[in-house]
Amino acid sequence: MRVRIIACEITVSTTAGTRTGVYRLTTTLLDHRRFPAFEIVKLYHERWEVESAYLEIKSTLLGRRVLRSPIPALIAQEIYALLTIYQVLRIAITDTTDAAGGVDPDRASFTTAVQTAKDLIVQAANVIAETTIDLIGTIGRHLLDNLMPTRRLRVSPRAVKRPLSRYAYKSLGVDRKSYLATLSIDIIAGQPALTDQGDP
Repeated sequence: MRVRIIACEITVSTTAGTRTGVYRLTTTLLDHRRFPAFEIVKLYHERWEVESAYLEIKSTLLGRRVLRSPIPALIAQEIYALLTIYQVLRIAITDTTDAAGGVDPDRASFTTAVQTAKDLIVQAANVIAETTIDLIGTIGRHLLDNLMPTRRLRVSPRAVKRPLSRYAYKSLGVDRKSYLATLSIDIIAGQPALTDQGDP
């Protein structure tokens, strides 16, 4: 398999200090004109969004309930139904933010979309009343009326959370403050040496 290596220098600046490191990203997106290196590196910092997606499915859609089917085929059907509902709501969110122009889809609340969709199903009034389809619709209007604040940049390295006593954290001396961060990305030509650091 052919892959593309993108080397970059990332600098994270906060009021607590500045950290710079050289990193390499590997991708199968080979066309550098269609997928510029800078855009791929910027997307790398949103990689944790997949964890939010799992949380939305498990907590918001399932409500922390377990799958109920006793037969594997029916469990698969439940999973496909959950993924279909999730995808439909995500498309509604993206269509809404695209139509609004300049709104990051991260600012639209998935919980608001789910609750509005539930309300619409219960009411089922004028589901298809006109031939003209409103791209934003009721769900979109609720989303735009209740936009969340812009998400802050995450700069902490990934770590496994260990179950500790709530009193143990005081003795660890871990800085748990939240800092406003800025990110600087420079794409490097050639193959630089990697720094021995965690995630940027």
